[in-house]
Amino acid sequence: MDSRAFFLCALAIVASSLLHCARSDGSDDQLLKGINSYRGSLKVPALTENKNADCLAEQLAKQFKDQQCTNTTGSNTVPGTEQQFPDYPKYLDRCHLNASVTEDGQVMPACVPGLVANVVLTNYTKSQYNLYLNDSKYSGVGIANEGDWVVVVLSTNTDSGDYSPAPPGSNWAPSVRPFSQLIVSLVGFVILLLK
Repeated sequence: MDSRAFFLCALAIVASSLLHCARSDGSDDQLLKGINSYRGSLKVPALTENKNADCLAEQLAKQFKDQQCTNTTGSNTVPGTEQQFPDYPKYLDRCHLNASVTEDGQVMPACVPGLVANVVLTNYTKSQYNLYLNDSKYSGVGIANEGDWVVVVLSTNTDSGDYSPAPPGSNWAPSVRPFSQLIVSLVGFVILLLK
C-alpha cells in the first residue's frame, strides 16, 4: 500500500506538470506574433516579452477563467462599464510589483469562445484596444489565457510602466503560508511512507 500511495502522488505531480505544459500551447506566442505583425504594418516597433507583465496577465486571466463573455467583458466592453480588479493589489504582490511601475501600462482582457486564433487577434486589432497597440510608447507585453479568456498586458520603458520587480522591503512581502503548507504536506507524506 505504501508503494501505491507513492506511485499515486508521483503520478499526480507528473500529471500536474503535463497539464501546465499543455496549457502553454503556443497560442500566446501566436498572438504575440500576430500583434507584432500588425504593429509592423503600422511601422510601430515590435513588442518584447516582459516576464513581470506575463505574471500579471496570468493572475488576471485566472480571475476571468470561469466568467462568461458579455458586452461588459473584454474588448466588447461598453465604455463606462469596465470591470474593476478588486484583487489587483494581491496580483501585484504575487508578481512582486509595486503599483507605481504599472501606472503607464495597459491591461486588455478579451473573451473569445474556444480562443480561435484569428478571432482573438481581431479582438485586439479591430477594437478599442487597437489604440494601445498602435501606440509606440508600449514596448513590452505579457500574455496569458485561461478558459475562453486571454489577457494582454502592455508595458512601457518608463519607470511608471516597465513592470520592474519591487525591491525587497517595498510594498510586497512573499507569502510564507504556501511554503509552510507545502512543508507540512511533505512531512505528512513522509510519515505515511514510513508507516
